[in-house]
Amino acid sequence: MYAISGALYVDQMGYAMSRLEVESSEGEDGNAIVEDSSTGQTKKAYKNLDNEIAQITKLKSTPHQLLIHDGSGRKELPVSPVKMLAGRESNRSGRGRFSSADRCHILSRYLPVNGPWLIDQMPSRAYVSQFSADGSLFVAGFQGNHIKIYNVDKGWKVQKNILTKSLRWTITDTSLSPDQRYLVYASMSPIVHIVNVGSSETDSLANVTEIHDGLDFSSNDDGGYSFGIFSVKFSTDGRELVAGTSGDSIYVYDLEANKVSLRILAHTADVNTVCFADETGHLIYSGSDDSFCKVWDRRCLNSNGKPAGVLTGHLEGITFIDTRGDGRYFISNGKDQTIKLWDIRKLSSNVNCNRGYRSFEWDYRWMDYPSQPKKANHPCDQSVATYRGHSVLRTLIRCFFSPSFSTGQKYIYTGSHNACVYVYDLVTGAQVATLKHHKSPVRDCSWHPFHTMLVSSSWDGDVVKWESAGSSDMAASSVKKRVNKRHFYDYL
Repeated sequence: MYAISGALYVDQMGYAMSRLEVESSEGEDGNAIVEDSSTGQTKKAYKNLDNEIAQITKLKSTPHQLLIHDGSGRKELPVSPVKMLAGRESNRSGRGRFSSADRCHILSRYLPVNGPWLIDQMPSRAYVSQFSADGSLFVAGFQGNHIKIYNVDKGWKVQKNILTKSLRWTITDTSLSPDQRYLVYASMSPIVHIVNVGSSETDSLANVTEIHDGLDFSSNDDGGYSFGIFSVKFSTDGRELVAGTSGDSIYVYDLEANKVSLRILAHTADVNTVCFADETGHLIYSGSDDSFCKVWDRRCLNSNGKPAGVLTGHLEGITFIDTRGDGRYFISNGKDQTIKLWDIRKLSSNVNCNRGYRSFEWDYRWMDYPSQPKKANHPCDQSVATYRGHSVLRTLIRCFFSPSFSTGQKYIYTGSHNACVYVYDLVTGAQVATLKHHKSPVRDCSWHPFHTMLVSSSWDGDVVKWESAGSSDMAASSVKKRVNKRHFYDYL
């Protein structure tokens, strides 16, 4: 299936385009967890994983009981796709179709590791790249003042070419509205700009061909300090934006009232990442360079603005948070070179255990992480699980849960400073795939919500897609071939 050990694809010019390696990783107890390359089954369970999230994940990707048994009545996992299709055709489950768990059981075994195929190449660093909620659009933001929106359903044609306004340093984040009509983009400025994505113009030059309205997040009590915005997200209903800033604060912007409706002095350092926990919009997760994850309940924020709880466990600052969408679990990427899985029911009412005095000088922007603390654990770690193997250096590397529709959120995937994309098994902690192509840090990556396709973007300017063998559009993609990026445009 996806375990193609040591496969190296080289084009006719000798340029290594991709490499999939199935590697072992270690649990927090130091015991190796090895992925069996023939079956995809782990040989050892992740001892420290919370039983509840393991059971939830299992239920979302375990097929119907009547499809699990072989001819002799014995249970057989994983069930081969051929047997499951035969069971569906004979209506063995009595439903005449696959359930969502049946579907995830099949699709989650085919990881998007074949390729890559070059989508675009820009002369500046790619900082942001994400699919829309329905997978029809893909947004990529670059340091050189450009945001491109590709129409995935129309062969990755550029639907919107946006030249941004008042950019400071780089585009730090973008977010599409739920109806996909508007896009907001942020930089190291208190102004977030909003663009009408649904307009007929392909080229959107700020305030020349189209208006890029500015949403001012600053307020009178900022003391004149010009902060930057690291993270911005739409609410599920599209009426609000939440932002994390270099001013140690969280802001909520009411788009209908056209003003900031809430400001929380949330942390003691930069708020690098922030998001709504679920579709209700009541809970907000935040992560900061102070190393803490915090949960904010807007229904009971008191006058002193204290969080509903604090989650301790990272030894260094937090670069990104992704919610599972259930208002309970989320993951965070940390500068201590780990991803952590959290259950907000384990939070504390306050910070009762500091990370302690660091015995070494270190700055992730230009220094490698010291070898001594790489395997260290926080004395008051409240996380459910820890995943190691990737590197978080130089930039705010992002991590995500794999899609619910096709994988049952069975995996976690992340970019990495060492120019790779890593995929971990959520339950076992095993590193099941490493995607190699880029020459510079991979800051962002995105898994298509419905298809077995992953797109990675890097500081080398490349935006590339990975697919599984047998993907529906593999034939069309193969027309472009695995070409050297220098000859890519010869095939357009």
